[in-house]
Amino acid sequence: METFSKKEKEKQRQKKKKDKQEKREDRKANAQKGQALDQMLAYVDENGNITSTPPDPRRKRQINEEDIQIGVSKQENDSSPEVPRQGIVTFFNASKGYGFIRDLQSQDSIFVHINALTEPINEQDKVSFSVTRTPKGPNAVDVKKTVA
Repeated sequence: METFSKKEKEKQRQKKKKDKQEKREDRKANAQKGQALDQMLAYVDENGNITSTPPDPRRKRQINEEDIQIGVSKQENDSSPEVPRQGIVTFFNASKGYGFIRDLQSQDSIFVHINALTEPINEQDKVSFSVTRTPKGPNAVDVKKTVA
């Protein structure tokens, strides 16, 4: 004796099987084997869009290899003398050895590593520091507590 839910599940299974068979037959009927090579090619235009028409050779531009930048763009070095900046420690994890300082002048968040400290610091301490540029961004060095 079959219950109502078993009958419904069996109907759904049969419907899925039938749909799958129809899709398979449809794919076989509409298969386009043996297309010409020029119908399968795609081109990229001068704006980087994919098209089916080949690019116009008169619009071709010459590009120097030296102008191509791969990776992180180079930071320009500031030749201005570094003056000690003032900031507040917003986060510092002593067990992991890093934290962040909010620069009071620019309000930027600057990374600080425990190796750059001259004395131990805690969160909300006022500090003075210098900044060095790294590929990942600015880092604070020579970090010292200041007396408020």
